[in-house]
Parts: sequence; structure tokens; C-alpha cells
Amino acid sequence: MEYSIALASEVDSWKWVQRAEELGFSSAWFYDTQLLNPDVFICMALAAEKTSRIRLGTGVLVPSNRIEPVAANAFATLNRIAPGRIDFGVGTGFTARRTMGLGAIPLARTRTYIERVQSMMRGEIVEWDFEGKKRKIGFLNPDLGLINTEDEIPLWVSAFGPRGQQMTAELRAGWLNFGSGPAAIDSLNQMQQAWNDQGHDARELRSVLFCMGAVLTGDSDTDNAKLMAQGGPNTAVIFHNLTDEVGPMGGLVPDGPLKEVQEAYLEVHANYEPADAKYLSNHRGHLMFVRPEETHITPELVRATTLSGTHSELVEQLTAMKEAGYSQITVQLVHGHEHAIEDWAKVFKDV
Repeated sequence: MEYSIALASEVDSWKWVQRAEELGFSSAWFYDTQLLNPDVFICMALAAEKTSRIRLGTGVLVPSNRIEPVAANAFATLNRIAPGRIDFGVGTGFTARRTMGLGAIPLARTRTYIERVQSMMRGEIVEWDFEGKKRKIGFLNPDLGLINTEDEIPLWVSAFGPRGQQMTAELRAGWLNFGSGPAAIDSLNQMQQAWNDQGHDARELRSVLFCMGAVLTGDSDTDNAKLMAQGGPNTAVIFHNLTDEVGPMGGLVPDGPLKEVQEAYLEVHANYEPADAKYLSNHRGHLMFVRPEETHITPELVRATTLSGTHSELVEQLTAMKEAGYSQITVQLVHGHEHAIEDWAKVFKDV
């Protein structure tokens, strides 16, 4: 099993990608969240220039936010800087669209987008509909060597539901998941079934699990601070999703232990302004920090909802992920706490 990092893109992200390469990590995935972070391709380009081995991928690009020729050109340009080290991660849209008050785009549209971008990255002419008209488009002078359409750029699809997993299998793409614990293993089992249903060799499925959490020390005060800073942003997203105005889970109050916690956040959310765009506050700091008013997020809740534990506990959890069949585990480094990569490297070494 390989290990990698994920980053909410920053212009200084290259420093941590460089360190990840030194520590033996296989990949670095960059979030494409245009209203929260600097441009993903600029940040990836900086990392590409500063490294020589580690793979660099979008985790994930959203079709509606970058038209096909622009996306294909960006990937081909990165592929010129870091030949054969670029990964095309794509999804239907969560953070990047929710921050604009939009829900996910249809799978059919996503598939068409993927196929067009892939064709262009191979140097092919594609049929493209835009502004109500159909046209043929393609790179006009790739022979000059300004971009790289020769080295393969593998496809990875973020897919949580059965239809998305089926599409992933049909495309024979790598699969990106986000989570931890038994639920992550259940999701992998479902993806493996979708893969098998398409008649593919189970050994060919490439699967990546994105996680957030903290390597704990055993000291209560130290660990509580680490949980809130390094794992808390992940826990907060659970409630951002449940409360959002545009997603399928928007306004839901789950039964069970999260019921009172979600109700508490709904009271906070009700006061967000402007009233017709509460999503602007709901997603501020998404996967980066816990906002001051998010007092419903506690260290205990974070530990229960993230990949957090002592060194030995994490080795045990990650071993279970490895045995389940995940081919790569990705831990997100949080802004201002990127030094946690050193702790994670020690954990991964013992798995």
C-alpha cells in the first residue's frame, strides 16, 4: 500500500510536497476549491518544478468550473513540467460548487467531460458543444513541444454512490474515496463489487482513501489541541453537508448521537448572513479550520469521526484498510499544521 498527502492548495504547498517526496510518499493531491484557496494548477506547477519523483494530482477538479480545452491544456502543461507524474482526479463537485450555492452536476455530464478532456490530452480532435453550438477542437501545435500529450495522465474519479462507482468501473478509472473506519471499508467493498460487475480483474482496481485526523501523544491537553486543529475541519464538514441549502442532505437532522449536535449547529446557521446566501458562511474554512462559532465540534467528537489515535492505534486501523484492499492512503495536511507529516510518516512506516 502506498501513502500520500492531500493539501488545500497554497502557493507554498510545494514545500510540503518536497518534504513528502523526501519521506517516500507516492503522491500529493491538491484540492480545487477556487473560493477558498489559490488556483490548483498554479500550486501544482510550483510543486512540479520543485520535485522529481512524487506524483501530483487534482483531488478533485470539477467539470463545470473549467471548460474542457482549458482543463486539458492545464494538465498537458503540467505534464510538460513533470512528465508522467500527473494525475487527473475529477468529481461531480462538493466544496468547489457548494461555495457558490450550487449542487453536484449530473453524472452523464461528468462522463462526457472526462472523455473529452482525456481525448484532448491524447492529442485527439474532439466534438465539443459550447454556447449552443457544436464544434471540433484540439491542440493546434503540440509538435512544438510546449505541452506534453505523450506521457499518460491517469484518470481518477471521486465516487461515493452506486451510480458513480459504476461509472468509475466502466471507465476503468482509479477510485477516490473520503472517510475512515468501517464505513470506508464498506465503501471499498461496494466499489470492488461494481468493478467485478464490469468483468474487470480485481487486482487492477486502484483505490485511494482520503483521511483527516491526528497522531496522538497520550497527553490530554496536547491531544485535544491536535484533534481540533488537524481533525476538527473534517468533522465540521459533516455538519456543513447536513445543513447546506443545496445538497441532497441539506436541512436534515439525523437520528442517533449526532442529532443534538446538528440541531445546535442549525441554530448557529440560522443567523448567517446574507440570508439568501448562507452557504458563504457555512463553507468558510472548509477542510482548513474550525470556525469560532462551531462550538459543537469537540475533541471527543473529532476523535470519533476522523482517523485519529495513538501511533499503535493508527497502525492497527491502517493495517485494516490495507487488508481490505486500499492501494493508497492519503492524509490531508492542515494549513499551519503541515509538520504533522513527520508523525504520519512514522505511522505509515510501521504499517
